[in-house]
Amino acid sequence: MDTPGKSTPSPADPPSSAGLTYAASGVDIEAGDAVVELIKPAVRRTHTARVMGQHGAFAGMFRLDFNEALFKRNYRDPVLVACTDGVGTKVKLAAQRGILDTVGIDCVAMNVNDLIVQGAEPLFFLDYLGLSRVDPPETAAIIGGVARGCEIAGCALIGGECAEMPDIYEPGDFDVAGFAVGVVELSRAVDPARVEPGDVLIGLRSSGIHSNGFSLVRRIVDHAGLDLDAVHPELDGDRTLAQRLLEPTRIYSRPVVKLLSGYRVKKVVSGMAHITGGGLPGNLNRALHDGVAARVQLDSWDVPDLFRFLQAHGDVSEDEMFRVFNMGIGYVLIVRPTFAEAVMRKLRRYGEDPVRLGDIVPGNGEVSLA
Repeated sequence: MDTPGKSTPSPADPPSSAGLTYAASGVDIEAGDAVVELIKPAVRRTHTARVMGQHGAFAGMFRLDFNEALFKRNYRDPVLVACTDGVGTKVKLAAQRGILDTVGIDCVAMNVNDLIVQGAEPLFFLDYLGLSRVDPPETAAIIGGVARGCEIAGCALIGGECAEMPDIYEPGDFDVAGFAVGVVELSRAVDPARVEPGDVLIGLRSSGIHSNGFSLVRRIVDHAGLDLDAVHPELDGDRTLAQRLLEPTRIYSRPVVKLLSGYRVKKVVSGMAHITGGGLPGNLNRALHDGVAARVQLDSWDVPDLFRFLQAHGDVSEDEMFRVFNMGIGYVLIVRPTFAEAVMRKLRRYGEDPVRLGDIVPGNGEVSLA
C-alpha cells in the first residue's frame, strides 16, 4: 500500500555525529509506516472477494475470472479498460486552505468517469501521492479521500505510493494522481460510430467546478481579491468560497453502470462523454464521428451560480467559460430517441437529476451551443 518514496539527500542538511540519515534528508520512514496503519480501515472498506493479497504488499492483486461466486455477471469476451489522471492545480487550493479530505475523491472521479465512457465497469484503483513531508494525519486524510472515492465508484483500492520528496515539493505542497482499470464485454463497448442523427443528449449535473480550470479559478480569485474564507452573498448557502470551490467532483459510475447493465440486448446508449477541461464543446465532440454533430440547447438547464460568480469577478467571456468549465453538466449520454424518456426515468430512480440537453443532427463531428 502507500509507502514512502525515495528522495535525494539535501546538501543543506548538516551531518550528525552519527553520520548522514534518511530522516535528516527529509524522508521519515516511520511516518510513512504510520500512514499505512492509519489508512487500513478505509482501504479495506473498498475490498471485495475479488481482491487478493495482503495490505502493504509490493503490488495489489485482483481476481478476474468467470467464477459466478465472485462476479455478478460473467464476461464472455472481456476487454480491460485503463486510464490515468490527476486533480490538477485544485490541490494547490486544498493545501492552502487545509481541506485535504476531498481531493482524493476528485482523483478517483477524474479516472472512473473517463473509464465508464467506454461502457466499462470500474474494477480497481491505485493512487500516487507526492509531497514534501509525510504528516501522518494529513496524509491519511488525503488517502482516505481516495478510499472514499473508490467506495462511491464501486471499485477497490488495491495499492498506491506515497512519495516523500522535500527537494521536489515545497513545504505544504503535494500532488495526487491515480490509475483505474475496468472491464467491458467487447460487444457492449461504446463505439462513436453508432451515434445517429435523431439521438438525444441527456446531461447529468455536476457538483460544481469539478477538477478542471483551477488555474483560471485561482487567477480570478487573486485578480478580484476574493476572500476564500468568506461566505459571499451572491452564492446560495452558508459555505465559504473555498468550500464551494473544493466541492468534490461527482462520480457517475454507479448510475451509469447500473443503467447500462439494465439493457442486456438493446444498445440504447450510443455514446457518452465526461465533461472535463474543454467543456461541452471540447469533450462531447469526442463521442461523435464525422457524419454527425451535437446540438446543445443552452436554455435546457440553469448554469449554477458559482460559475456566474467567477465569470463576473474575472470578466471572463461566455465563450471562454464554456470552453474551460463544465458549466453545470458533468456527464452526457447519447441515447436512442425512443428510449430517452425511459432512460431519464431510470436515472432519476438512481438518484440523478437528468437534463435533456439537445440532439444529434447530420454534421461534421462538431458541437454547437445555441
